[in-house]
Amino acid sequence: MSSLERKFEHLKIRLCDIKLATNNFSETYVIASVDKECTLYRAELHSFDIENPSSEKGKNKGDHPKGHNIVVIKRYPSGNQCFGEEELFTEIEMLSSVEHPNIVTLIGFCIEDSEMILIIENVSNGYLQNYLGNSNNMCILTWEKRLKICIDVANALEHLHSEMEDQKMIIHHDICHFNIGLDENWRAKIDGFWWSVILPPNQEDEAVYIWWRGRSHYIDPEYLKTNKLKRESDVYSFGIVLLEILCGRTAFDPIYLKESDKGLGPVARQSFCTGILEDMIDPILKEETSEYSFVLKRGPNKESLHTFMKIAYQCVAETQVQRPTMKVVVKELEKALSFQVS
Repeated sequence: MSSLERKFEHLKIRLCDIKLATNNFSETYVIASVDKECTLYRAELHSFDIENPSSEKGKNKGDHPKGHNIVVIKRYPSGNQCFGEEELFTEIEMLSSVEHPNIVTLIGFCIEDSEMILIIENVSNGYLQNYLGNSNNMCILTWEKRLKICIDVANALEHLHSEMEDQKMIIHHDICHFNIGLDENWRAKIDGFWWSVILPPNQEDEAVYIWWRGRSHYIDPEYLKTNKLKRESDVYSFGIVLLEILCGRTAFDPIYLKESDKGLGPVARQSFCTGILEDMIDPILKEETSEYSFVLKRGPNKESLHTFMKIAYQCVAETQVQRPTMKVVVKELEKALSFQVS
C-alpha cells in the first residue's frame, strides 16, 4: 500500500460493494461516458451512509459518513496513458482539501483488482456534456438558468484562485463541460481535478512550467506554446465553456472544426471582432427572444447578452495577460444576470 493510499484509507470503499450497487457495472446505471477516459454510473451504495464526506477535519479515521446513499461512481479504465494512480490521488487530495458549494463532495475511492474508481456526491441533473448539442435538453436551460450555471462555475474557480486557506492557490487545469455537474437544484459543481496544481502562498502571479496536458479545444494557446501554466489558463478554458453555453454546441462541433482545427475559441473570437458573434448563439435562445415567442422573458435581453458575450471574449484572449481575473468574470456574469432579471 502506498503512503497516499494509507493517508486516505478512511475513504476506501470495497469493490464488491460498488459492483453490487451497479450490478457489476451494468449499462443500466451509466449516466455519462467521456471517450475512453472514464464512465460515470449513478447508483445506491448500501454498505454505508453518506454525510460530511471527504474532509478530514473533525473526522475520525475509519468512520464513513452518513446520509444519502445515491452517488456518482467514476470508473477509469486500466492502462489509460493519461490517467493513473498518481492522477487519481491528485484528485482525492484536492477534493479532500477544498470545501465549496460549487465543487463536488468526495465520498470515497477504490483501487482494487486493476480498478480505479472515484465516488462523489450525486449530481441529479447529470453533466453539462449531456445538454450541449442536444436541442431537447438545451430547451430546459433558459438563459437565466445558463447564467446561474456560469456564475456557479466562476465562483468555484474564484475560490480556487484566490480564496483558499493559507493563501495557497489551485489551478484546476481541466475546466470543460465534461467536468461540470448539475445537482437537483441546477447548481453547478466542478470536478475533474486529476491534473490540478497547487501553488504555495504569495505566488498567485507565478507560473508553473509543466508539459501541457489538457483537451486541445479548451487549452490556453499561450500555455500550449510555452508550457507556462497560470490561473489565466483556467480563465481561457472557462471562456470556452461560456461560449459553449451561449452557442448550445460543444467546442469541437464539426461546424466549428470546418473553420478552425482549434474549434469554437478562435471562431468565436473572430466573430466577436467582426460583430457577428450574436449570429452564432443557440437557435433555442433566438426563438425565446423572438417577439413571436409565447414563452415570455425566457431568452436573453440585449444588455444581458452583450455583457455575457464581452466577458466570454475577454476570457478567450490569446495571451494570458489580456484575460480578466475570475473576480472580474464573476462580477460581469452577475451583472449579466441582473440585467436579465431586472
